[in-house]
Amino acid sequence: MAEFSVRVSTGDAIGAGTWNKIAVSIVGTRGETPPLRLDHPGKEFSAGAVEDFQVESPQDVGPVLLLRVHKAPLLLSAPVSAVARDAWFCRWIQLSQPRGAPLLFPCYQWLEDAESLALRAGAAKVSWADDHPILRQQRQEELQARQDSYHWKTYSPGWPRCLDEKSVKDLDLNIKYSVKKNSCFYLKVGSAFTELKLKGLLDRKGLWKSLSEMRMMLNFRMTPAAEYVVKHWQEDAFFASQFLNGLNPVLIHRCRHLPENFPVTNDMVAPMLGPGTSLQAELERGSLFLVDHGILSSVHTNVVNGKPQFSAAPMTLLYQHPGGGPLLPLAIQLSRSPGPNSPIFLPSDNKWDWLLAKTWVRNAEFSVHEAVTHLLHAHLLPEVFTMATLRQLPHCHPLFKLLIPHTRYTLHINTLARELLIAPGQVVDRSTGIGVRGFSELIQRNMQQLSYSVLCLPEDIRARGVEDIPNYYYRDDGLKIWGAVESFVSEIIHIYYPSDTAVQDDPELQAWVREIFSEGFLGRESSGVPSALETRDALVQYVTMVIFNSSAKHYAVSAGQFDSCIWMPNLPPTMQLPPPTSKGQTRPEGFLATLPPVNATCDIIIALWLLSQEPGDQRPLGTYPDEHFTEEAPRRSIAAFQNRLAQISREIRERNQGLELPYTYLDPPLIENSVSI
Repeated sequence: MAEFSVRVSTGDAIGAGTWNKIAVSIVGTRGETPPLRLDHPGKEFSAGAVEDFQVESPQDVGPVLLLRVHKAPLLLSAPVSAVARDAWFCRWIQLSQPRGAPLLFPCYQWLEDAESLALRAGAAKVSWADDHPILRQQRQEELQARQDSYHWKTYSPGWPRCLDEKSVKDLDLNIKYSVKKNSCFYLKVGSAFTELKLKGLLDRKGLWKSLSEMRMMLNFRMTPAAEYVVKHWQEDAFFASQFLNGLNPVLIHRCRHLPENFPVTNDMVAPMLGPGTSLQAELERGSLFLVDHGILSSVHTNVVNGKPQFSAAPMTLLYQHPGGGPLLPLAIQLSRSPGPNSPIFLPSDNKWDWLLAKTWVRNAEFSVHEAVTHLLHAHLLPEVFTMATLRQLPHCHPLFKLLIPHTRYTLHINTLARELLIAPGQVVDRSTGIGVRGFSELIQRNMQQLSYSVLCLPEDIRARGVEDIPNYYYRDDGLKIWGAVESFVSEIIHIYYPSDTAVQDDPELQAWVREIFSEGFLGRESSGVPSALETRDALVQYVTMVIFNSSAKHYAVSAGQFDSCIWMPNLPPTMQLPPPTSKGQTRPEGFLATLPPVNATCDIIIALWLLSQEPGDQRPLGTYPDEHFTEEAPRRSIAAFQNRLAQISREIRERNQGLELPYTYLDPPLIENSVSI
């Protein structure tokens, strides 16, 4: 007979405690104990509690390999629904043996219903490091159970595959919003709808009467950045700056040769370029940049309030004066086919012609950002990373421990998006110019051209030729964060993988990479996305890509949505009149008639306000309250990562003090660890 001390930590979230019976079985090299009840006078397992128990094993099980945790209803006659309501969140269990050092078993999981769970001691291990058949069997059984729970499905042809929520009963609590986050989410939705309904705006299908009337919206949750947008939205410098530091800072690229279907001439732009230079000279110098929304060409358009809507696929030429000064727009063409009915709009044109052309570009930005940059790149792909992590990496795997914080709530928010935003008849269908069908077309088109380099920020910056364009804070801050993540990941990888061969010989790692390639990128080899990894360097880049896109990139393209859209002419979700085919015809009333109706404006503003802010229960990048790693080496790496992020934040905030419009969308304390809104 042997006596063990068991210390149990229960999570502190609302509902984390339980009245159910908890027992443990100790599994060793020589056998397994029966379930040993953890019980003492009074209530155990209250939220936030750390409690000690003494248990006796009837036999010597030898060196401990596993700890099985059993949860059962307090009353055997209790209905199943009551058991399910009494879920328990176990943080960790520590087992002190008669001989040897205490063993810590990280858990950080909900146990629901009558459930048993096998826990491994804290040290991370790849599969070839497990030298006992019981441990090898445990990791196989764990993965099989998760693969049985988390099934893939095709939501729409040509999209990355996603979670089949029907395979997870009522959404597993381990992937579901906490009570706090869920309550905050729906309270925000309710308060926003109520406010705009009381103002008589939410149900009004007609046009805005004037730009002045639109200012009614400005009482709705204004921010300093939104106030700046209202003040400067008509200015060319601000229009151009949004391609660098707005909500979609990933399209601008250096232009050395004009597209054949964008026949800008020197005479057109000479007044803006100034004396002593020419269009060709500036192309050769590399001071011209292009934003091409060609993916929108011939996209399906929507019907809003029974009225057909319109879209354009503009090209925008921008100029960065070599001597300094702001980036400025030079020319805009709204169609892909030049000719008499496709004028090239210039800053020297009539004020309303030029403003309308810029507004069409901003509408294109809305469509491409929301469908491609935000939904596809920052939600659907992180969902693929999450699914593959859950299905192919056991809890004890070092990559699981590294990545699991960056998957928190991703499956839940994407399930909500499929129910409340992109389902037929929901927000995207009700209030955007291209609707769900148009969104789907854009995602399918982008999936055909999406490359691995686009997802790796340093390579993307080089490919677009924007390494030296000034005042590109998305690039500057993003590269610092990429570097910090890469350094952190490299340290972790080198702790657990002593060589390139160790990477090649890890079947769970290779299965994880292969599933992301096949289910997320649909097996398209031309994407350059690896289907296997051969070296530690390749693994470091790959894991850095996963973490960066699931945290920093998502925040950068999500947090500014409300700031950009609250003044709707700066980011119109739809256009009610077709693009102009001649110059000199635009008047203020025609500009207003082109903009979205009142109810669509409100619908989108509510959605983007909700999607721009985390509704409570936040975990900023680099914070790991769930301590999956127990060894000293990875803990030191985590501390170094946190210190580097803190330094980056100090540098960003010091720079922002000198900016009229601070760039905050990549300030580390504001970045969520995962895609959770």
